[in-house]
Amino acid sequence: MYETILFPTDGSDHSTTVADHAIDVAATRDATLHVLSVVDDRAFLVLDEDRVERVREDLEATSRAAVDEAATRAADRGVETVTAVDTGHPAECIVDYVATNDVDLVVMGTSGDEYERNVVGSVSQRVVREAPVPVTTVGPSVRSE
Repeated sequence: MYETILFPTDGSDHSTTVADHAIDVAATRDATLHVLSVVDDRAFLVLDEDRVERVREDLEATSRAAVDEAATRAADRGVETVTAVDTGHPAECIVDYVATNDVDLVVMGTSGDEYERNVVGSVSQRVVREAPVPVTTVGPSVRSE
């Protein structure tokens, strides 16, 4: 039923717990885990042009580190992974990724760290509404074992 699972990550502390859930589902189903991080380009709207490239590079490096960490955790469990970093509106990129990569299930957090709570919470809500596949959300109070 689930052969391709997407775990979108923002690299927040909570994402480790969500990754554990996504990895567990993928391992149980012998599924491929896709790990996606999206650089939110809305952050660039308020920056001076001379700072955009440096900030973009920093955010892309943070996103790359987040997907690499999740991929390493998955590999340790014997789960095949595919990683990607995209730029744009996170919810739109996630929903597009689902369609483009024949994803069967999305496993994502309900919110990120305190600083990102509203942005990430709204992303989760939009993905739940718009994704053409089931979306499992993992709240911050859930602990992985």
